[in-house]
Amino acid sequence: MNRQEKEVAVRQAIKNVPLISSAVARLLELSGESEHGIAEIVNIVRYDAVLTAKILKVVNSAIFARQAEVVSVDHAVSLLGEDMVVGIAMSEAAGLLFEKKLEGYAAEAGSLWRHNLKTAIAAKIIAGHARTEVNGDLAFTCGLLHDLGKGVVSDFLKKTPQKIQQAMEQKKFPDYVAAERAILGIDHAEAGYELSLNWNLPTPLPEAIRFHHQPALADEALKPLVYSIHLADIVAMMSGVGTGSDALQYSLDAAYESYIALSSDELAMVMLGVEQEFSKVATVFWGKEEEAPECA
Repeated sequence: MNRQEKEVAVRQAIKNVPLISSAVARLLELSGESEHGIAEIVNIVRYDAVLTAKILKVVNSAIFARQAEVVSVDHAVSLLGEDMVVGIAMSEAAGLLFEKKLEGYAAEAGSLWRHNLKTAIAAKIIAGHARTEVNGDLAFTCGLLHDLGKGVVSDFLKKTPQKIQQAMEQKKFPDYVAAERAILGIDHAEAGYELSLNWNLPTPLPEAIRFHHQPALADEALKPLVYSIHLADIVAMMSGVGTGSDALQYSLDAAYESYIALSSDELAMVMLGVEQEFSKVATVFWGKEEEAPECA
């Protein structure tokens, strides 16, 4: 296929991704609303049997070593917290995308979920350092979704990782998304944006996905949020949790300093905090503290 045919095929593949449930969509929407309480989250979860079962399974797992079994959704949600509930919801709703082996990036199965989750944790912490107020829960959700498009475009990038890496070394492309566009006519950020629109995700989730590698192109009002995701993505990759061949093949937009108040020393402390939090969360999703899988 030529590039135009590949782009058509990618866009069709995006349309073929199953829709997420109304409960998950509402949870994602709720994360962007500054005024909401735990009761609203409980009311969403309780009417989704699959999500309820998953949350109760997690909260009663050996990891938490509860003395008594938790049988109430209200209790389970209050124990886990909003971010964990949203994370569980997304792992259930988009597990096929998040957990698949990314052959187009030479990445092992689960790499995308680990990277997105670590980016989400970093985004929430970084949002707390924004020069103007950024909703931390919203930043977490955006981080959780930012690389969603890789789950689709990976299938169309098979046998390309080594070629792209060689081209990058030869300075033929400024970054990995430029290489993706050259091959497919579309990059993973745009693919994720299109998928988020198909899922009817509310503003600003699609915009954060679309511009996480090009935050300067986001609307001015959204830049503090988008730069938080942009920096968090780099932090996750710097910590060794990337998605394979594209790890650290993106430029950090230095303009983040206009929106995020972090010195180099403070950024080092943020990275330490992200590591500590990720270690805790990893035990919930994988049963033990895990290192990112080594990718070719």
